[in-house]
Amino acid sequence: MKNKKVIFVSVIIILIIAILFFAIFRILHYKNVQTGNNISDKTLQEIEDYILNISSYEAEIEVTVESNKNTNKYIMNQKYYSPNIASQVVLEPKNIEGLTVKYDGTNLEVSNSRLSLSTIYENYSYLADNVLWLSDFVENYRANNGTITEENGIIVMQTTCDENKYSAYEKLYIDRNANKITKLIIEDENKKSRIYITYNKIEIGSLDKDNVLAFKTEYVIAQDI
Repeated sequence: MKNKKVIFVSVIIILIIAILFFAIFRILHYKNVQTGNNISDKTLQEIEDYILNISSYEAEIEVTVESNKNTNKYIMNQKYYSPNIASQVVLEPKNIEGLTVKYDGTNLEVSNSRLSLSTIYENYSYLADNVLWLSDFVENYRANNGTITEENGIIVMQTTCDENKYSAYEKLYIDRNANKITKLIIEDENKKSRIYITYNKIEIGSLDKDNVLAFKTEYVIAQDI
């Protein structure tokens, strides 16, 4: 009877130690993760440096494209790894769902298993010209000496691009209080909004190169199930 009591007490002590260890680990891990990505207490200069030095990100974006005749909307998943590894899959609209674009730094692959589409463009060098990518904004910001301002907790990084009259101005919005990038707006030379990107979700610094290049495979498997 005494042995059973000793065993019972020992088990309880072990469980308590395990719970405490797990709780401490979670607290320390959460603190370490949040410290790197937390923008709420950074200066404008620190926030600017943080955005300009993004090494990778994964995002779900909602894109509205305004032309002179109509408006089109898309929902996409993006993955990016610096300096030029990227992939993107369309989630909506349904008629092009699964359309995947993948760039390995040299070749561009466009594919969709549902549409029996698979095309590879070798030695493709124009990914940086795609305004849908946060990396494109960063490059333009660096090249054109962009500016950063803040009002009521909303930070705006703005840059210009004289090469294309339909994407002459770019504005990236960051909500300090929400601690996240919220939207990217592309305007034409008359400052009319042409592309409006909302970041429904974004995780910065969460990927390596293999994660990005495996994007298409992961999506196709999920659809087949």
